[in-house]
Amino acid sequence: MTITRRAFTLGATALTAGGLLTRRARAQATTEFGAMRVEMLSDGNLSLPRDFTLGTMPQPEADTILARYGLGDGPLTPPCNVTLLRHEDRVILFDIGAGPDFQPSAGMLPDTLDAAGISPDEITHLVITHGHPDHIWGLLDDFDEPYLPNAQILMGRAEFDYWMDDNTVSTIDSGRQTFAVGAQRRLATVADLVTFFEDGQEILPGIAARATYGHTPGHMAFELRDGSDSLMVVGDSLGNHHVAFERPEWDSGSDQDAPTAAATRVRLLDQLAQSQMLIAGFHLPGGLGRVERADSGYRFVPA
Repeated sequence: MTITRRAFTLGATALTAGGLLTRRARAQATTEFGAMRVEMLSDGNLSLPRDFTLGTMPQPEADTILARYGLGDGPLTPPCNVTLLRHEDRVILFDIGAGPDFQPSAGMLPDTLDAAGISPDEITHLVITHGHPDHIWGLLDDFDEPYLPNAQILMGRAEFDYWMDDNTVSTIDSGRQTFAVGAQRRLATVADLVTFFEDGQEILPGIAARATYGHTPGHMAFELRDGSDSLMVVGDSLGNHHVAFERPEWDSGSDQDAPTAAATRVRLLDQLAQSQMLIAGFHLPGGLGRVERADSGYRFVPA
């Protein structure tokens, strides 16, 4: 028997993680419709300075909104929820998490998958919403090899081209230059595995791409549909459950093109509130829920 570097690493992880695996084994939320089963799996959480999101927002109203959600004066710690879809003979991940090199509180997806009894070899497709670190830095393992060796990777052409452009590192905000360097290195490694798509395209049976630009230049959401039932994987087009819902028109410092992202949020929330489509959000509590209209805008209602 040949023992690969991957097998050695995964075995060592399983031996040393112990009880941590048990605590991360459960999907945070699940739903089924038609032949589709959706599970939200944890990649941990981020720790972000408040100004990263709130710095451009009206004060003290933004702080007042956060206080209503029990968020104090410290850093924001949004969850990172990876969407897993089982559909027919496909096992599909939407985004791959932060990997080991971004923040110590994130990058937990390998442990979560292992504890749930899911091998990386079983994942047939990886669908990418956008190229930020918490969504794609998990593409490579500790040896800079593809973490999902058998997965076809699907990514919007505009988003891929943006991060692979050598000019991006010099034109992006200085605080995000490491994002650009890290994205290019990882995407270059897996480029031969990537299939590209455009807005509106059915990328896999029952899965259609929906342009949600602004957070990044080519950010995509994905509508999952089976019969009359549907769910929207929103990525970071709805990046939190508080100010993004109550004041979607406000510019957010977390968005690369803040005015475009705000316009996208307003349109998307209006559509989701009207249709009552279930949503899967990368940074929303529990991951699954719906959008309701509220006096001050909208509210997120967990499933």
